Amino acid sequence: MRGMLAAMIVMMLSVPVWAGDNGIITKPSKYSVADTIGRLEKVVRAKGFTIFAMIDHAAAAKRDGLTMPPAQLLIFGNPKGGTPLMLAAPTSAIDLPLKALAWQDAAGKVWLSYNTAEYLKERHDIGGKDEAIKHLDGALDAMTAKALE
Repeated sequence: MRGMLAAMIVMMLSVPVWAGDNGIITKPSKYSVADTIGRLEKVVRAKGFTIFAMIDHAAAAKRDGLTMPPAQLLIFGNPKGGTPLMLAAPTSAIDLPLKALAWQDAAGKVWLSYNTAEYLKERHDIGGKDEAIKHLDGALDAMTAKALE
């Protein structure tokens, strides 16, 4: 029984990318959390996106005497792409600009996670923007793949 459980865990951890029902894509990183988010920031800037903020959750926890594994959130976007989505569905502004989270699990493995644009479309019932959603998902996939090379 333990052998089967261990094999299942290894199989799950060896999957290079997964997307759950919650619309989050998670990709493994061979870099540290800081390096992963730094590499993504560089790619995002090169593609003409604006960096709005970077939040270091572990550093914030440490300031309050708490500990947690490294986790950094990059908030970025492009008003030319995001504004039409917000006009089509104003509640989408709660999820825009875009966010990507580099995080370390309990085993020390680093991951990069982000919401799919398709998920945002469904969550906010964004109509008439299928091409923009498809383009955004492609851009997110390409930018995160480049950062993780």
